[in-house]
Amino acid sequence: MSQIGQLEEAFALAKTALQNDMKSHITWHVYGLLLRQEKNYEEAIKAYRFALRLEPESQPIQRDLALLQMQMRDYQGYIRSRSAMLQTRPGFRQNWTALAIAHHLAGDLAEAEKVLTTYEDTLKGATPHVADMENSEATLYKNTIIAETGNVERALEHLEAVGYRCTDVLAVMEMKADYLLRLDRKAEAEAAYTALLERNPDNSIYYNGLIKAKAIPESDHKALKALYDEWVEKNPRCDAARRIPLDFLEGDEFKQTADAYLQRMLKKGVPSLFVNIKQLYVNPTKRDVVQELVEGYLSGKATNGSAESNGDNNEFLSCTYYFLAQHYSYHLSRNLPKAMENVEKAIELSPKAVEYQMTKARIWKHYGNPGKAAEEMEKARLLDEKDRHINTKAAKYVLRNNDNEKALELMSKFTRNETVGGTLGDLHEMQCTWFLTEDAEAFLRQKKLGLALKRFHSVNNIFDTWQEDQFDFHGFSLRKGMIRAYVDMVRWEDRLREHPFYTRMAIGAVKAHLLLHDQPDLVHGPMPSGINGLDSTDENQRKKALKKAKKEQQRLEKVESDKRAARKAAAANAKGADGETKKEDSDPLGNTLVQTQDPLKDAMKFLAPLLRSSPQNIEAQCLGFEVYSRQSELICWNLKTGP
Repeated sequence: MSQIGQLEEAFALAKTALQNDMKSHITWHVYGLLLRQEKNYEEAIKAYRFALRLEPESQPIQRDLALLQMQMRDYQGYIRSRSAMLQTRPGFRQNWTALAIAHHLAGDLAEAEKVLTTYEDTLKGATPHVADMENSEATLYKNTIIAETGNVERALEHLEAVGYRCTDVLAVMEMKADYLLRLDRKAEAEAAYTALLERNPDNSIYYNGLIKAKAIPESDHKALKALYDEWVEKNPRCDAARRIPLDFLEGDEFKQTADAYLQRMLKKGVPSLFVNIKQLYVNPTKRDVVQELVEGYLSGKATNGSAESNGDNNEFLSCTYYFLAQHYSYHLSRNLPKAMENVEKAIELSPKAVEYQMTKARIWKHYGNPGKAAEEMEKARLLDEKDRHINTKAAKYVLRNNDNEKALELMSKFTRNETVGGTLGDLHEMQCTWFLTEDAEAFLRQKKLGLALKRFHSVNNIFDTWQEDQFDFHGFSLRKGMIRAYVDMVRWEDRLREHPFYTRMAIGAVKAHLLLHDQPDLVHGPMPSGINGLDSTDENQRKKALKKAKKEQQRLEKVESDKRAARKAAAANAKGADGETKKEDSDPLGNTLVQTQDPLKDAMKFLAPLLRSSPQNIEAQCLGFEVYSRQSELICWNLKTGP
């Protein structure tokens, strides 16, 4: 029944079963499953443990307990559970691997390696097939554990002994090169990194490794340039070997190399040229040289060949104007009138170029004119209406202009609008965090706090879902043998709420609750400028504004109700892929969220996790001060007034 949305009924039946037979391990197991589904993990673990006391040999109960302990990051409990499962089924490889992972994540590297070695000994000399991916992953996982202990010499010996049987050849090559370099075996490391660069000459990490292996000092620019030139000769289409020298070259040598690189990329019409170059702008001298060179191309002062010699001159000119438009729009070289002048010239030469029109919109954004920026981005969208990226950009710019309805209309062009909840419902299902965050911030700027909080809560729920979704991978990854990827995922999940979108969501939600605390009248909707419950001097004016806000709120509720009725009529039998009938949102405007009795308490639900996950965030710390200072004022006021 829990699978068809009748969780309350399922709980009632489970409790009745327990009353009838408290010693049934099956009933306790089912009760634990229901508690887990309700995300009451601590009580679920208690139910599983009670079930195990009644039936210690039950593998399903032990497995479910272990998975939940992993979800809760109870590594010591996970070790005990996995040890028990291993004793019951020692011939099952997953049990060995899982126990090793348990010790590894708990910080006991020696014991993790010991577990894997013990399993290898049980194979009794049987050599796994070269194509055995599961064995390959286990081998490389053991090697990473050895390396993490700090014994690089032993890690290299182990890799050389078993690496030839691993299916992930590139990983073996990268690990070997790293070990050789760390062991100061430079000649061998040089050969290893050379082999890697022959596979991928655009990987900057490989170049860094080769430079260290060759012991080339960072100050020896001539030797470094010679190395990169060698790889340019070997791979004429390689970009990294041409671009990286610009980071360390100085003076005339930088100018000549930059000139060659810029002309080559402009002639080819590479749109990402400025993105590749802008990292140099932290050095004002290099920034000025780049500007001088590119401006020179327009005046016919190219120093390394003529643009006309290769391809269409108009294309070269348009790309050059496009580069300068980005150059003058960038915050380290900003000159917005020049940026606009150059982008207009680029558009004149290539009126169908979407990138040029998008840059024009970006320039208007930097001018601080979101309306004009949205208008220009819409022109870019109309140049290629089938491009999802451009459509997304247009929606983002519209949201920055606080036009939420228009943004939703644009997003509807690439969503399944027949789903329950329409376009917005599909965006929720796709977990489109960027849109929901931008939408929330737009509503917050308009002081439509109910809708803002609704979207912020949606983003928070998505992060909770991501946290929950990892539960399915605890067993899946072990079954598929994806050990290293699984460990990386667990560690990533531990840092999940450090993600920028979570930070933006939490900060926005706290700001909304602070507004509710300071201006209680906003619960009815946005008030005219200068009118709020705190500083209004004209009570009649305030009442009129409040009445108007309530009337507008009622109108919005009526519109939303009509929309919901229309969708319900159009999709009366709308069901999900699992056959479950999808329910409409009963509070689409967020009225329940905005009508809180204690805004500061609700703010803490977002503030506390934010401060834990991002303690270095200055804005979060400032908001923490605002919340705590208001709480202190309330406490002092209550103490003065008394009960």
